[in-house]
Amino acid sequence: MAKLTDQQPPARYSPPGVPRPPRPPADPALQQRAWAALALAVLSLLSLILIGNLRRGVYVVAVALVIAAIALWVVLRAMSRARRGGTGRPRGARLAVVLGAAGFIFSGFVLAGYAVFWPQLTQYSNCLNGANTASTQQACQQQFDNSVNGEMRILGG
Repeated sequence: MAKLTDQQPPARYSPPGVPRPPRPPADPALQQRAWAALALAVLSLLSLILIGNLRRGVYVVAVALVIAAIALWVVLRAMSRARRGGTGRPRGARLAVVLGAAGFIFSGFVLAGYAVFWPQLTQYSNCLNGANTASTQQACQQQFDNSVNGEMRILGG
């Protein structure tokens, strides 16, 4: 017969230095949600890297922001369901949270940059469309740099 002192304390109240018993693995459905969230987070970051056209880039960044938000929602929900079910965190969930948050933050900053510098970006894009030589492309770049620096001075930067 077990004594009262032989009982193990609950897992969350175990004394320091005593390892907790491992939790059972997460349900397969939660695992799949975590992997799907990881794939969405990577997709949002890749879309930010692959922006080619400045005018269409604002739409790509907006979609990347939405995809990153969906990834965060899916993975955080999967983690909370796993915690409520008493199982372990789904594999890949931490990485999905980190990459989803990075995609959300970066796309938010880029979208804010598009909002602040939209006239300069439009002018730069129009200039590049008409530039046929390297020297005219360099002149477009110089004009863009000067206009962005002027805008930064106005904004107090």
